[in-house]
Amino acid sequence: MTGSARTQHRPDSHRTARAGGLPGGAARGLAAGLAVGALALGGVVASGSPVGAAPAGTAGTTGAGAKSAALKAQPGDLLDVTLDQLRPTQPSVGFDQIYYKLGRYSSTKDEQNGDFNKRFDDWCETNGQEKAATVSPGAKLSDPSTFTCTVPVGQETDETRAAMKTVVVGPGGELYLTDGHHSLTSFLETPDGGPKTSIRLRVTGNLSGLSPAAFWRTMQEKKWVWLRDENNKPITTDQLPQRLGLAGFHDDRYRSLVYFTRDIGYRAPAETAEYLEFLWGTWLRDRVNLDSYDLGSPDSYLTAVRAASEAMSGTAGDTVIADGRTADELGRMAEWNDGKKPTGGEFGKLSAPISDKKPGKLAYALDFRGRVPAGPACTKTLTGKHTGPLVVSSGVICLNGTSQTGPVVVTGGASLIAKGADITGPVQAVGATTVELCGTSLTGPLSVVNTKQRLTLSGPGCTPNTLNGPVQLVGNP
Repeated sequence: MTGSARTQHRPDSHRTARAGGLPGGAARGLAAGLAVGALALGGVVASGSPVGAAPAGTAGTTGAGAKSAALKAQPGDLLDVTLDQLRPTQPSVGFDQIYYKLGRYSSTKDEQNGDFNKRFDDWCETNGQEKAATVSPGAKLSDPSTFTCTVPVGQETDETRAAMKTVVVGPGGELYLTDGHHSLTSFLETPDGGPKTSIRLRVTGNLSGLSPAAFWRTMQEKKWVWLRDENNKPITTDQLPQRLGLAGFHDDRYRSLVYFTRDIGYRAPAETAEYLEFLWGTWLRDRVNLDSYDLGSPDSYLTAVRAASEAMSGTAGDTVIADGRTADELGRMAEWNDGKKPTGGEFGKLSAPISDKKPGKLAYALDFRGRVPAGPACTKTLTGKHTGPLVVSSGVICLNGTSQTGPVVVTGGASLIAKGADITGPVQAVGATTVELCGTSLTGPLSVVNTKQRLTLSGPGCTPNTLNGPVQLVGNP
């Protein structure tokens, strides 16, 4: 493999900051919490720097020229983009898969084992550059100048390009991500990443010349979009999230389950089917009832993974799993756990507890999930578009992907939860029980005073917000 030798430098561990709103330190707390998510008071900080000079075969730049470059892109070209420019083509992800990555990224165990933190290897692989070569102290994903990869830009091989995530150019130069929702969401959610993190994507198609209707028809014909929700129910293209981030996605437990069976019950084939893990998940729904397991318990979760992976490897190779694909076409492993005992192989690695020197993926996922604060149950949920003043006077009002135009007022004792929302107008809360904004774009002032239980604007599981306006936080816990 072409590239420089891997050099060991141990980076400082990064920290997750949560906005608090403490008296006398509200602005400082918010600025600290948002800075790690590539946001700052009054707007967005362009935290990513260009990956490097565009090599031959690379179309595109970051910033204002991205759409122009996208319109000219051909299949096989590489586009240099930021995460906030991407449109999802699926409504759900497996939260536990992303929690594993975020737990691993926030841990120092990789460094303690004499390696780089996995987030740098993951970024280099996704960028077509194999793995990390050097990592400076205090390195950040949002600043590629602070680390290097083993394969320099312009020296990519067919193998390293094959590991890159893919995008389709749609009408108007909009970029539709067709592979990599989990990886790129992990980069966006990790504190040293954020929406302005740069990454290169491989173009699989340019459909920019089509009308919106023809575009979506072609996307479905080519199987470049997944139009089923977390319960495997059909949805329309209008119900797809508008941007990356946990706040905009639904959690598909079976998608996470399939991820944990990788290299135990199936192994991704060289010619991977689009949305392969969702196809396996569709099949498993009728064979493994996740409601009968305690997915908060490592032992019970492992039992579910074993049941699922044994069902996968135990079925005949010519069995049609979903979408006309057979088990063998979807990578079924003829021998469960590659013929090894449960204490060995990938299943043995998966079983390692968080206290182990090298914890398993499941341990990292459950450990991180335990850090995500549980929000109150919604008494009313608003979706779609809403115009006019919104007064939250009682209960818990949730804005899930809502487009709200007009002022939002939260009165004493009421709660507001906004996830993946777009709000144009001031947001004011005085004496509210809980206020939570995650993955929300707010154009207008934000004022939160004397919240009784919790104010959340950042932290584990809270997608970075885009706040365009002054912020006042006083007397919040």
